[in-house]
Amino acid sequence: MIHENLKKIRLAKGMTQLHLAKKLGISNMAYSRMESGKTKIDAEILKVLSKELDVRVEVFFTNELTESVIIELAIDEVV
Repeated sequence: MIHENLKKIRLAKGMTQLHLAKKLGISNMAYSRMESGKTKIDAEILKVLSKELDVRVEVFFTNELTESVIIELAIDEVV
Protein backbone atom coordinates (compact mmCIF):
# COMPACT_ATOMS: atom_id res chain seq x y z
CA MET A 1 0.00 0.00 0.00
CA ILE A 2 2.73 2.50 0.95
CA HIS A 3 4.58 1.93 -2.31
CA GLU A 4 1.49 2.30 -4.48
CA ASN A 5 0.43 5.43 -2.61
CA LEU A 6 3.89 6.92 -2.94
CA LYS A 7 3.67 6.62 -6.71
CA LYS A 8 0.13 8.07 -6.81
CA ILE A 9 1.14 11.04 -4.66
CA ARG A 10 4.32 11.68 -6.64
CA LEU A 11 2.40 11.66 -9.92
CA ALA A 12 -0.39 13.85 -8.50
CA LYS A 13 2.24 16.37 -7.40
CA GLY A 14 3.92 16.30 -10.82
CA MET A 15 7.29 15.16 -9.48
CA THR A 16 9.75 12.75 -11.01
CA GLN A 17 11.42 9.81 -9.33
CA LEU A 18 14.75 11.52 -9.97
CA HIS A 19 13.66 14.67 -8.12
CA LEU A 20 12.68 12.71 -5.01
CA ALA A 21 15.77 10.50 -5.21
CA LYS A 22 17.95 13.61 -5.13
CA LYS A 23 16.03 15.01 -2.15
CA LEU A 24 16.58 11.70 -0.32
CA GLY A 25 20.23 11.56 -1.31
CA ILE A 26 19.84 8.20 -3.04
CA SER A 27 20.14 6.96 -6.60
CA ASN A 28 17.21 6.98 -8.98
CA MET A 29 17.41 3.16 -9.06
CA ALA A 30 17.19 2.98 -5.25
CA TYR A 31 14.14 5.25 -5.29
CA SER A 32 12.54 3.21 -8.07
CA ARG A 33 13.00 0.05 -5.99
CA MET A 34 11.23 1.72 -3.05
CA GLU A 35 8.31 2.85 -5.19
CA SER A 36 7.96 -0.58 -6.79
CA GLY A 37 7.91 -2.30 -3.39
CA LYS A 38 11.23 -4.09 -3.81
CA THR A 39 12.75 -2.13 -0.92
CA LYS A 40 11.13 -1.28 2.41
CA ILE A 41 10.57 2.38 3.25
CA ASP A 42 11.59 3.27 6.80
CA ALA A 43 10.04 5.94 9.03
CA GLU A 44 12.78 8.51 8.46
CA ILE A 45 12.40 8.27 4.68
CA LEU A 46 8.62 8.61 5.04
CA LYS A 47 9.15 11.83 7.01
CA VAL A 48 11.33 13.29 4.25
CA LEU A 49 8.92 12.14 1.55
CA SER A 50 6.03 13.64 3.49
CA LYS A 51 7.79 17.00 3.61
CA GLU A 52 8.85 16.94 -0.05
CA LEU A 53 5.42 15.83 -1.27
CA ASP A 54 3.61 18.22 1.09
CA VAL A 55 1.35 15.56 2.62
CA ARG A 56 0.93 14.13 6.08
CA VAL A 57 2.66 10.81 6.73
CA GLU A 58 -0.73 9.11 7.21
CA VAL A 59 -1.54 9.61 3.53
CA PHE A 60 0.91 6.83 2.67
CA PHE A 61 -1.28 4.41 4.67
CA THR A 62 -4.64 5.53 3.25
CA ASN A 63 -6.80 2.94 1.49
CA GLU A 64 -8.33 3.93 -1.85
CA LEU A 65 -6.15 6.99 -2.26
CA THR A 66 -7.54 9.56 -4.68
CA GLU A 67 -6.32 12.99 -5.71
CA SER A 68 -8.97 14.62 -3.52
CA VAL A 69 -7.67 12.64 -0.53
CA ILE A 70 -4.13 13.75 -1.34
CA ILE A 71 -5.25 17.38 -1.35
CA GLU A 72 -7.27 16.91 1.83
CA LEU A 73 -4.31 15.43 3.67
CA ALA A 74 -1.88 18.10 2.53
CA ILE A 75 0.22 19.69 5.23
CA ASP A 76 -1.30 22.95 6.39
CA GLU A 77 1.08 25.85 5.80
CA VAL A 78 2.03 27.82 8.88
CA VAL A 79 1.35 31.51 8.35
